[in-house]
Amino acid sequence: MCSSDLSDAHSAVPIEEDSLAENFQREDLHPLDMFRAFQTLHDQGASHEEIAARFFVSATFVQQRLRLARVSAKLQEIYEQDGMKLEQLMAFTVTDDHARQEQVWEALENSWSKEPQQIRRLLTETTVRASDRRALFVGVDAYVAAGGVVLRDLFEADNGGWLQDPALLDRLVGDRLKSIADEIAAEGWKWIVVDADLPYGYNHGLRAIAGTPVGLTDAERAEREALRAEYDRLEAEYGESDELPDDVDQRLGQIETALEAFESRPMHYDGAEIARAGVFISIDRDGDLVVDRAHVRPEDEAMQAVDGHSAEPGCATENEDSRHNPSARAIITIGAQASEPEEDDGDTIKPLPERLVIELTAHRTLALRNALAENQHVAITALLHRLVLDTFGQRSAIGCVEAFVRHVHLPWQDVGLKDSPAAKAVHERHEAWKSDIPLDDDEALWAWLDGLDEASRQTLLAHCVSYGINALFERPNPYGSGVSQHGLDQRRREADRLSRATGLDMVDAGWRPTVDNYLGRVTKSRILEAVREGAGDQAAQLIDHLKKADMAKEAERLLADSGWLPEPLRLRGNDAARPNVGEEADLPEFLAGDDEDGSATHETAAHAVAAG
Repeated sequence: MCSSDLSDAHSAVPIEEDSLAENFQREDLHPLDMFRAFQTLHDQGASHEEIAARFFVSATFVQQRLRLARVSAKLQEIYEQDGMKLEQLMAFTVTDDHARQEQVWEALENSWSKEPQQIRRLLTETTVRASDRRALFVGVDAYVAAGGVVLRDLFEADNGGWLQDPALLDRLVGDRLKSIADEIAAEGWKWIVVDADLPYGYNHGLRAIAGTPVGLTDAERAEREALRAEYDRLEAEYGESDELPDDVDQRLGQIETALEAFESRPMHYDGAEIARAGVFISIDRDGDLVVDRAHVRPEDEAMQAVDGHSAEPGCATENEDSRHNPSARAIITIGAQASEPEEDDGDTIKPLPERLVIELTAHRTLALRNALAENQHVAITALLHRLVLDTFGQRSAIGCVEAFVRHVHLPWQDVGLKDSPAAKAVHERHEAWKSDIPLDDDEALWAWLDGLDEASRQTLLAHCVSYGINALFERPNPYGSGVSQHGLDQRRREADRLSRATGLDMVDAGWRPTVDNYLGRVTKSRILEAVREGAGDQAAQLIDHLKKADMAKEAERLLADSGWLPEPLRLRGNDAARPNVGEEADLPEFLAGDDEDGSATHETAAHAVAAG
């Protein structure tokens, strides 16, 4: 279509637009003026190609300029007044959320770092890149087919863009992994752990079952030999070439992949071993499925008789019974949560989930670490206690001086741990010492330590000793890898002793039961038990009819100032809470009446109890 035809088609602004087009050819037109001209024509029905023809630019260029319509008018005005660069303005087009755009600019406006890449990162931090392992695993097409939206950046290479709905993506990943786990469960495994991102050392302490590779069939063996012969022929023909032809290079790669598949044969395992072993299912960094079979947990090892022989023949173990029971299924755990069985809402108080206990004891470990660092006398006593045991207990030691502090890692942490008062105090103290210590020169370090006054030396010693504190719960392992039950009991006793010596109280240290760190993680029976212990029986009766989510929320409010602690955080022999005796718990907001004489409140509470 020629220019005159386009003018006829959109006669409302032909002269103005022709003038802009001429100005664009003669001099640099302001990008916003160009965008507005493009937008006017586009609103009147002109295609990208028609607009490009009028302004003598590419259709892609028109698309990029029209993308500026996604940017808020406020930011466009800032750009027009030279408050930002064009590259920065274009970076905001990755989202059409104007409020979020303006929020990001306000955060960066006075910052030294407001490059386009920084703007894009902040605007897309709640999205998932298409190159993420989860997106590669399910496929962007499947995500879009399920209703997901993909955000693209026309101005920069975006590697497939950003997926706007992480929750949908995680659901698709979980559904696919669960489907795969169901198929593998049919092989007879006792348990299956499914996690898109298994942690480092996930199989530590587990015994790997020895299996035998499934043999090749005659057809597979013949195919493998043919591939090897073809590979050798191509290598001999092109081995001396400086550069392989593309088709030859591609074929060699295909052959290598096929031969590797022959080497990675499925394994055959003994049926009795399968019945007590499990499988880990995950995704690697490239989005490929990873299935790691045949691991036995210590508690699932076959029981041995006292004389060292196995159980009597004919006495089937529980695992063997379940293997012959067609209704028995592997327990499939998705992430940190077991997908079966469903929670029983009965009155039985069950043990706390293992991960929750680990997270709770991580709080205690950090609080005790802080308390010990603030009490030089107890810290030095603890160190001397350790040294006396090593010296007079005739324990083996390697090296010159085997008195050391091993920094204890906290493997599982809830979201509030890093912001707890103890965490902040430990970090600030550590950074203050670190800025003064000459770590780069060993001789200088010795001289610096030697020159410290006695009070500073004791303070520093207490800080260093505190990093060896370990009050964490671990699953006992009677087979030598990890801590034994005796060792775990000893750890708990010593943690209690140090807590009493330092005067540590987890309530004073800032721990409070919340939905996130405890109440939302346990059964309804556990929630009611906590409220009874911390706020009294009447308070528990007020909420016992609620659904779990509402119950946990109200329990958090009722227990906020009660001083209640879960068992892993208590000193042995201490009460669960320090309730205010004689005080009645306030009613939940949605149960509280407006009557001032209190009678309505009593009747409402009685009705709530009856309804429960």
